[in-house]
Amino acid sequence: PKKNFRLLMNLRRTRQNKIIRRKKMVNIAVLGYGTVGSGVVEVLRTNQESINKRAGQEINLKYVLDLRDFPGDPVEKVLVHDYDTILNDDDVKIVVEVMGGVNPAYQFVKNALLKGKSVCTSNKELVAKHGAELLEIAKANKINFLFEASVGGGIPIIRPLNQSLTADEIVEISGILNGTTNYILTKMSKEGLPFDTVLKEAQELGYAERNPEADVEGYDACRKIAILSSLACGHQVDFEDIYTEGITKITDVDFKYASKLDVSIKLIGSSRKVGNGFAAMVAPKMISNDHPLAGVNGVMNAIFVKGNVLGDVMFYGAGAGKLPTASAVVSDVVDAVKHMGTNIMTIWSTHKADLVDIKNVVTRFFIRVKGDDDADVAAVKAAFNGEIVRADGVTGEFGCVTAPMTEKEYADKAAGFDGIISMIRYEG
Repeated sequence: PKKNFRLLMNLRRTRQNKIIRRKKMVNIAVLGYGTVGSGVVEVLRTNQESINKRAGQEINLKYVLDLRDFPGDPVEKVLVHDYDTILNDDDVKIVVEVMGGVNPAYQFVKNALLKGKSVCTSNKELVAKHGAELLEIAKANKINFLFEASVGGGIPIIRPLNQSLTADEIVEISGILNGTTNYILTKMSKEGLPFDTVLKEAQELGYAERNPEADVEGYDACRKIAILSSLACGHQVDFEDIYTEGITKITDVDFKYASKLDVSIKLIGSSRKVGNGFAAMVAPKMISNDHPLAGVNGVMNAIFVKGNVLGDVMFYGAGAGKLPTASAVVSDVVDAVKHMGTNIMTIWSTHKADLVDIKNVVTRFFIRVKGDDDADVAAVKAAFNGEIVRADGVTGEFGCVTAPMTEKEYADKAAGFDGIISMIRYEG
C-alpha cells in the first residue's frame, strides 16, 4: 500500500509539473508611458511574483507605446512608437490603455477588441462616451473590456457594482469623486480661506492642474457619475445630459453658515432612483456632518451606495494618483488573465437611459439674501417657507434653508427676489 501511495503521489506531481510547463506567459502592452502608464510598469515590476501567482500565469510586459523616447529608462527595451506593432502581434493578449482622452484612444481600444485582445483602461472620458459599445464588442469576441480605475482611482467600485452587489436594486450612488475639489473645500472649511487662495496652493502642490477647469467646474466628477449611473441602471447615461455645477462660486462666507448649521459643503456626484428613472447631478451640497461622506477630507474620495436590500455601504480611499490608479489597472489585468476566453458579463446597454428632468427633482436649498431688516426676513420666510439662519461675523445679509421643493419651484420663486446672493443645495 505504501509503495502504491508513493507511485500515486509521484504520478500526481508529474501531472502537475506537466500542467505548469504547459502554461504560457501572457503578453501585455501598455499604451502611454505618462503618470499612470509608468505606474503600471512600476507595479508590475515591484509585485511581479505575487501578481503572477494571483493571475495563475506569468504576465510579461512585451510593449510600451509612446511617442517619446526615455533614454536611460529600462522601458526603452520594450518601447515602440507604432501602434500597429502591438495590434498585429497575435502574442499580445491584453492591452492596457492609459493615454487619456478619446482620440486616438477610442480607435486604438476598439481595434484591439476587434482583434481579440482584452483591454484594461483608466480612461474615464473613453468609458463614459463609448463604454457600452466597447463592452458589446468584447462580449461578441469572448474577451473583456475592464475599467475599474476609471472611477475612484484605487477605490474598488466597478467590480463590486458588477459582481458583489448584484442581489440589490441600486437606489442611490453618491460620491466625492474628485480629489482636487475636495482638497479645496476642505482647506476653505478648516482655515476660512477664499477659493482663489486655496486653488493657487493646490496648483503649487500638484493637486490641481494649471488649467483646473475640468476639476473645479465639475466635469471630471460628471464623467465618473455618468459611468456609475450607467452601471446602476444598465443603460447608457450620457454625461452631457447630467446637470453639472462646480465649486467656483463657493465662498468662505458659505462655510460660516455651514458651521452654524452643523453641515459640510462637498462637491457631490449623485444618481438616485426616482420612480422608474434615475436623476443624476453634480453640484456642491450641504450635507449633515452625520453623513458618511462628510468626514471625507483632503484629496481622498469616497462612494456611497444604497441598495434596496443591503442598505448603505461606502467605499473610501485614494481616488487618484500614480500608484493607486495603476494598482486598479493591474488588478484588471489579473482579472483579464484569469478569464481568458471568457467574457465577464456587464449589464450596460447602448440603449440610452431616460434621466428624470432635473426640474422635477425635489430637494431643499440654502440661500443667502441681502438685507437684514424684518421686512426682508418676513418676505423670504413666507416665500420659501424656510428656516432663517444667521452666521457669526456676517452682516448685511442672512441665510434661509427652504422647505422641500422642486428645482423648478425654487427657480420660479428665486426669480422674484433681486437680493439672493447665492444658493447651495441642502441635504442636512
